[in-house]
Amino acid sequence: MEDFAIDVLVGQGPGARAIRVPLPRITIIGATTRFGALNAPFRARFGSTLRLDYYDTDALCLILQRSARVLDVKATEEGLEEIARRSRGTPRIANRLLRRARDYAEVRASGTIDGLTAQTALDFLGVDHSGLDEVDRELLRTLIYKFDGRPVGRDTLAAAMSEAPETIEDVYEPYLLQRGFIELTPRGRKPTPHAYRFLGLSPPEQVEQSKLF
Repeated sequence: MEDFAIDVLVGQGPGARAIRVPLPRITIIGATTRFGALNAPFRARFGSTLRLDYYDTDALCLILQRSARVLDVKATEEGLEEIARRSRGTPRIANRLLRRARDYAEVRASGTIDGLTAQTALDFLGVDHSGLDEVDRELLRTLIYKFDGRPVGRDTLAAAMSEAPETIEDVYEPYLLQRGFIELTPRGRKPTPHAYRFLGLSPPEQVEQSKLF
C-alpha cells in the first residue's frame, strides 16, 4: 500500500499472472477489537495507533438525546441519564435500552421516560445499576456457588451454564473483567471479592488474602 498500488493475482497454476492496479492517494482507517491478532508488519504500516475506550455517562446522554429525537420518544434528562448509567459505556446498548424503556413507558406508564420509569423498566428487563444482566449475574453465581470460587476453565464454565464457550469469552467476560468482577488466572477465571459483595455475600478469607498479596 505504501507504493499506492496493489497486485492482483489472476488465474491459477503456471498460467497465473499478477496485475498491478494503481491506487489513488487515500487515507486508510482500520478498526479492530483484536489488535494482537494482526501481524506486526501490518500493524506497523499504520502511522497512528489509537485505543478507544468506553463512553462516559455524559457522552451517552448526548447520544440518547439525539436518538430520542429521531425516534420521537418523550424522555426527561433523569430518564436518559438512568439509561446511560446502565449501558456499559456502549451506544449500541444504550439505544437498545432506550427502545425497550420506550415500550415499557407506553404500555405501563404515562408514555414519558422519566427517572422512575427508566429505573422500573430496566429493573423489569433485568439490567441492574452496574449494567449487568441476568446472564452476567448467573455467571458470577456459577463461579461462586457451583465451583466455590475456585478457578474454572472456559469450557467447564460454559458447560455449567449451557452456553457456548465463545459466547462466554467474547460477550460476557470482557465487561466483567473490566469492572473487576472476575479475574483470569493460569488455572482459569475466578470471582473477585467485589463479585461476592455485589451479590450480597462475604468473600472467603482466602480470597481476601489473595487480593492483598
